[in-house]
Amino acid sequence: LRSTKVDGMNEPLRPVSRCLTLLIEIHPVNNMKVLKAVDSCIRVQFLYPVKMHHFPESHLLLISEDRYVEQFHIRVVTEEGCRVLIQNLGHLPKDRVAEDFIWAQWDMLGQRLFYIIVKDSKPLLKCVQFNSDQNFNEILEVPLDIMLSDAVLRELRLVNFGSDTYQDRSLNVHIFASKEGGLCLCYSWASDASEVIYSVAFLHRGYSKTFTVEVTPVCGLNQGIFFLDFDYYIAVCLPGHFLHLLNTRHPDLLCYHLFLTGEQSRIDVLPCSPCVQAPLERTLLDCCSGTMFTVNINQSSLLKLLLDTKLDCQKLAALHCALLYFDNLAYWEAEVIQWISDSMSTCASFDPIQEFLVASLYRRIIPENDSLGKLLPYTSVPCWNMAVPGVTCTTDIIALPVFKGEDMEGFWESLYSGLEYVKYAESCFHFKTLRRDWCKLISELNTEDKKSTFYHRNILDNAKIVLSHLHMQNSEQGVVPVFQEEDYQQKELIGLIMVRLKDHLTRHLPYLKKDKIDKIALDYVSKLLGLISLILETSWRKYDLDSWDFCLTKKGSQNEFSMFHIMTCVLEATSGLCAPLPLGFQTLHTMLGICCLPLHTLLHYIDNGVLQLTVTCVTRLLKDLDNTGKNEKLKFSIVTRLPETFCQKIYPMLDHPVSSSFIAREYVRHLLVKLKKKSLGRRCVCDRYLDFLPMNYLATMLLDVEERVLNPFEEDNVDVKFVEETALKQTTMLLGL
Repeated sequence: LRSTKVDGMNEPLRPVSRCLTLLIEIHPVNNMKVLKAVDSCIRVQFLYPVKMHHFPESHLLLISEDRYVEQFHIRVVTEEGCRVLIQNLGHLPKDRVAEDFIWAQWDMLGQRLFYIIVKDSKPLLKCVQFNSDQNFNEILEVPLDIMLSDAVLRELRLVNFGSDTYQDRSLNVHIFASKEGGLCLCYSWASDASEVIYSVAFLHRGYSKTFTVEVTPVCGLNQGIFFLDFDYYIAVCLPGHFLHLLNTRHPDLLCYHLFLTGEQSRIDVLPCSPCVQAPLERTLLDCCSGTMFTVNINQSSLLKLLLDTKLDCQKLAALHCALLYFDNLAYWEAEVIQWISDSMSTCASFDPIQEFLVASLYRRIIPENDSLGKLLPYTSVPCWNMAVPGVTCTTDIIALPVFKGEDMEGFWESLYSGLEYVKYAESCFHFKTLRRDWCKLISELNTEDKKSTFYHRNILDNAKIVLSHLHMQNSEQGVVPVFQEEDYQQKELIGLIMVRLKDHLTRHLPYLKKDKIDKIALDYVSKLLGLISLILETSWRKYDLDSWDFCLTKKGSQNEFSMFHIMTCVLEATSGLCAPLPLGFQTLHTMLGICCLPLHTLLHYIDNGVLQLTVTCVTRLLKDLDNTGKNEKLKFSIVTRLPETFCQKIYPMLDHPVSSSFIAREYVRHLLVKLKKKSLGRRCVCDRYLDFLPMNYLATMLLDVEERVLNPFEEDNVDVKFVEETALKQTTMLLGL
């Protein structure tokens, strides 16, 4: 800068050349690590690697609008104790970093330089990593599928090198690197039509998505579009029109991206058409006012969106944002359970309980084991074909990044690891693949051959480990009176998930020790059962059933019916997911059903497998209910539906004198009808043999019961003569003789 005098008066300072003057402050008072000096043709960026080098050496990049980047090494010396001079000022060491680029972006936190060159008439993205040992290396390149006009090729675009005075560029490109190894390239073009088009290339997944958004026609729409990094999300915003939160961790399906318009897309701190940049994560710089803002997703607004929206795609996106992005997971789990219980039937495209279980389980496990992100499921939705109003999306396969170096660490190691999973077959664990093996185990439940196999013993041993672990974690009795009982089907499924999950992790993580894999599988299954229990506990408290006393002799209340409905939805969700239930769930569910449902509905639920009869439930039913006509009909209907495996355990209850004769008569009639149908179907049994067989069958059965089970209510045994006469009379009446 130079001042001159004209007619004895000083003129204002003005630039005299296109040179840059640098002020180097060795020990800044405010501990600033970055100094930038910007002029219209040269940009400067000081380097500060993770391991800081102390005085007296500094390193800086010089970015020229002549399309080259150089790194300068500046060494200073002290003289006379206080004077600081640049050593060898006339011959500063420098290295050529890049040249002939059309676009460049500086990543300050990662100390990376991304730039685009044109090779064989096609754009090529490259990245240079600056290291703490003063060296740099080109670490990555990937071809881009971007159409470049002559105007784009003539102009130079620089991002994060200070305030950009060229805001009306025809190509808007930004690149974002997430902590978990995600790398996304975002770009948009100028548009004056009634739609805006932008693309996001998920370089870490090998595909790109192009979004076409319908908006109110405004001249120069691209001028206000900006991209903002939230690490887990990339925000694409056109103020006054739309705000899109694109999920970079799980970008496959549209239902995990949040598309907002109107009032929902408003950003309070910015004017309608700002001139903004996003130099850092969750940070916006308003270049018009020189103000920097920290931007966050409003939690209360997201909760309101979850409660009020009618679109399933927004419900699912908001649900995943709440469980996988925000902190304070316990708070959001409680809010989501509350939402599920209030709006169970409003989700037509997905099961909210399944999504809650899988997403919350993913959030609980992944922070403890980063390598499991690609191996464990984050959703139960296999595909999504529903359109998003006002948004059209197309997906294209793109080339994967090519790494130039071999020694990778930190971000690059995570990116490389993620790309390896993309290259090979499906590596995610799915619950639904267990169904065939589980059904086979259940069908063989009573065979001696199966019980003696090592495979089955291994499954039961793993189930015992999980149940023992849960018992140690939850030593205190919860508010839900879950009955402690043996549930062999659920134990089989618990053990099966453990075995299959350990095999899955061993196959994909061979470098992990067996103890580590066993612990991961144990935590996963235990936390899954814990989440199901959390739904029950939260709902039980919501419906004020803490002081609930189970009683079969009175009709269930409205709160009990609501709890029964929640448990039915939980059962349906876990059945569809092929996930286990806590032991005792079936008994409590069936008892609530007996209290709350009319008889014909109850029997319909039992016949269709919604309600499962257990030994505890049937025993309680036969003991608690008296011998009124209504209760006799209920007990008989239950007894005739008992599985054969329960008969030996239920015999003592049927042999008690307090059991009414109605049950015995109806049960005999049920057996005779069954026998008659079987005999007539064979057409080979004579009438005399048919008339005698029912009485003989009943007498033999009751004698066998009497021999095996003593009557606890009276000393005398059953009068066999009376039983024979009763059976003969009932048989004669039934056969019309």
